[in-house]
Amino acid sequence: MNRGTILGADTIGRLIQELNRLPGIGPKSAQRLAYYLMRAPQEQANQLADAILSIKQKIKLCSICFNVTDSDPCAICRNDQRDRSQVCVVEQPQDILAIEHTGAYKGLYHVLHGAISPTEGVGTNDIRIRELPNRLRDSLVKEVILATNTNLEGEQTALYLNQLLSPLGIKITRLARGLPFGTELEYADDATLTRALEGRQQL
Repeated sequence: MNRGTILGADTIGRLIQELNRLPGIGPKSAQRLAYYLMRAPQEQANQLADAILSIKQKIKLCSICFNVTDSDPCAICRNDQRDRSQVCVVEQPQDILAIEHTGAYKGLYHVLHGAISPTEGVGTNDIRIRELPNRLRDSLVKEVILATNTNLEGEQTALYLNQLLSPLGIKITRLARGLPFGTELEYADDATLTRALEGRQQL
């Protein structure tokens, strides 16, 4: 009997391999997680498996802002207490979590699900850009805040959106430079994000 069979390598190895596919999970972390799950109570393993299946079966995109949600419209879009005169444009759903955590913004959102990147073959038709001007026409929105990441792709996307939306006569602002160039929004701390929102500049 070889060592792989003794360690149950087929089953554990498959789990390690799948965990290793997750972003930020290297081989060692995947191995630790796999052995932790092997020793975890059955109920905990079942809850994790159910949560993973639920996110694939129940999560959809909000038909208004394109945030991920289990109900349509999402909780933010249907909240009457939100400021409907502002729409904050972000690249990814996790950027909303980062901004909401600051408590500094009370408006609505629009999720692009990416950024313009010619080198990666991502154009304007590959992300949720076309839907934005259609949404803004005949709406109560007075300001669009461009909160794309402060890297080359994010800047390209912000410039394109500024050109696209300017004819609508809506105020367009960009997050202040409190965010260092190259920073992804979801990794910025609360204080930096709050300063960037408060000091946003008109384009």
